[in-house]
Amino acid sequence: MTDLHRQTRRAFLFQGALGFGALALSHLLKDDPVFAQAPANPQAPRPPHFTPRAKRAIFLFMEGGPSHIDLFDPKPELNRLAGQRIPDSFRPVITSMGEFHAPLLASRRRWRQYGQAGTWVSDWLPNIAECANDIAVIRSCWCDAINHSAGVCQMNTGSTLAGRPSLGAWVSYGLGTENQNLPAFVVLQDGTGTVVNGPRNWGAGFMPAVHQGIRFQNGPTPIPHLHPPQGIRPEQQRARLDFLNQLNRSHAQARPLQSELEARIASYELAYRMQAEAPTAVDLSQETEATRRLYGIDRPETASFGTTCLLARRLVERGVRFVQLYHGAGSKWDAHAKIENNHTEMCRASDKPVAGLVQDLKQRGLLEDTLVIWGGEFGRTPMSEKGDGRDHNPYGFTMWMAGGGVRGGQVIGRTDEMGLHAIEDRLHVHDLHATILYLLGLDHMRLIYRVSGRPERPTLNEGEALRRIAGA
Repeated sequence: MTDLHRQTRRAFLFQGALGFGALALSHLLKDDPVFAQAPANPQAPRPPHFTPRAKRAIFLFMEGGPSHIDLFDPKPELNRLAGQRIPDSFRPVITSMGEFHAPLLASRRRWRQYGQAGTWVSDWLPNIAECANDIAVIRSCWCDAINHSAGVCQMNTGSTLAGRPSLGAWVSYGLGTENQNLPAFVVLQDGTGTVVNGPRNWGAGFMPAVHQGIRFQNGPTPIPHLHPPQGIRPEQQRARLDFLNQLNRSHAQARPLQSELEARIASYELAYRMQAEAPTAVDLSQETEATRRLYGIDRPETASFGTTCLLARRLVERGVRFVQLYHGAGSKWDAHAKIENNHTEMCRASDKPVAGLVQDLKQRGLLEDTLVIWGGEFGRTPMSEKGDGRDHNPYGFTMWMAGGGVRGGQVIGRTDEMGLHAIEDRLHVHDLHATILYLLGLDHMRLIYRVSGRPERPTLNEGEALRRIAGA
């Protein structure tokens, strides 16, 4: 046998051994959703990493920064020292307006304990207070941003800088949707304001654009042009869509890296399918008067956000995976001055609708597997601004969760006696996102999307899920 034959045989055996190794690796990874081949339909249901406690999520975002020390985190010492400078024993912080040495501002709220655990809630939120047994209040949140743009961006995407996928996009990518006739990720906004950063808050970043949030409009027609023009038969519309898809596919074949083209094609198909189901999903006239009153739709001050919350319930009960609601779009919770007037108005507009949503989900048996999250981009400082307002406080603030396996009636974490710093069970935004994903059955470190060979994760390789929020 010649040397050439021996080399060829060795090469054959070497390559064969590698092939068997690849087969073994394929077998080991075939059941892992992270490494599984992407489905032909990117929004088809995908298995979670482990048994989920929640199947879907509703994120109630109070844009502008609600004051935790006036809502969920009472500070008697703050009131005792009101008018004085914050004691030197407290670590200085940087605020957006540089008012660290301003006099302390007392909270004028009246506080009561609610539920079996005696959760403290102020008189600004009497309806949410009645849901205390279903709510887990987290008093020790913190983030990296001192202004609205960076804070809203981080609370939505995990980063203070633009360009990363939103949390809803990660959920869509990881789990798909339960209803192929509706989007996996829907964005709702009350009022006429514009959310800080706009669509980048619900964008897909470097992931395929099909995972971005679909924003529904305000008013009686949340989805414009949902119904086909009068006189157009279904077969005509189908033929038009098929021809349009043929042109789009031909265009996309030469541009495989532009995921926006695939998203556009998918959106046309989804829009066609939505004509069968979406009209029913957004038709609030089917609700009883009792339900409409529960959400406050019968009252002018709560009608707008009440309508939005009710629409969210109708969407999740039809299989929408992630619904993002913005209250106070345009940073209306921001209270650098006249916090009494500002928060009185914002709480009056949102308290009853939010409580109505929790109560409605519960009585319909949906709260058990629907996770509800409430919070803003940061809290407010104990120091006064302009004499009657509060500055931004990213160093310690409150959020809460309910449903979706969360053990209600508990308070997690603590801030210092001024409510300035989170000092016990501190939860960064990455920890919060990891916790939300955990409740949905996703491991934030195993949920991977590769960008140019680099593994990207929703929490930037950081964070730890707060498992005990579910009693685990």
